[in-house]
Amino acid sequence: MSKKKVLITGGTRGIGKSISKLFYENGYSVYITGTKENKISDFVKKCFIVDFANEESTQKFLIDISDLSFNVLVNNAGINIIKPIENVSEYDFDKIINVNLKSPYFLTKEIYKNMANEGKIINISSIFGYVSKEFRSLYTSTKYALNGLTKSCSIEFSDKKILVNSVLPGFTETELTFSSLSESELSLMKKNIPLKRLAKPNEIAELVYFLGSDKNTYITGQTIIIDGGFTSK
Repeated sequence: MSKKKVLITGGTRGIGKSISKLFYENGYSVYITGTKENKISDFVKKCFIVDFANEESTQKFLIDISDLSFNVLVNNAGINIIKPIENVSEYDFDKIINVNLKSPYFLTKEIYKNMANEGKIINISSIFGYVSKEFRSLYTSTKYALNGLTKSCSIEFSDKKILVNSVLPGFTETELTFSSLSESELSLMKKNIPLKRLAKPNEIAELVYFLGSDKNTYITGQTIIIDGGFTSK
């Protein structure tokens, strides 16, 4: 039997890298996207170099994968822009929309064409797709929209028994988190998390893998929070 294939965007670091490694360890052929060739892990079958903020780069990537078939898609690539809304430019808006929403939308459309029955799609959203805070208008808008895409596709794809879910990580030990928050903000954040620590990328990956594996037979259309209890307070 040929191996099942998984495509993970943003698979070169952080949560995406942990997800990629876990699928590989469970026998999948792993395909990822990244922005730099020097960050590709040895176990990766193929890495597509693509910048989702760039329309031309994204369109080339969609053409490159148009004849490929995947059993699992993980829309993980994302960026954050933290600004007061009065300082947000149209360039900022277009950039984060392109990466966090437009790319997963049209990638899902492309992958769905060739995805076999009982495939799995997991969108990596955020707790900021459930709650929010100041200066997160851009990021929160895209993550709420991604959750909406999850719910809509879970219904639309149900005839092929394709399960679609969102995973909403809380604060996790990734480059994106450390670049978005100062040390004092991180310290305060840990105090506000009931478990008093950030998540490890592998903890998020374990949930994503379960949703994408054969063990998941009935969970679809859900936005599943994994945040150490942060949004429970």
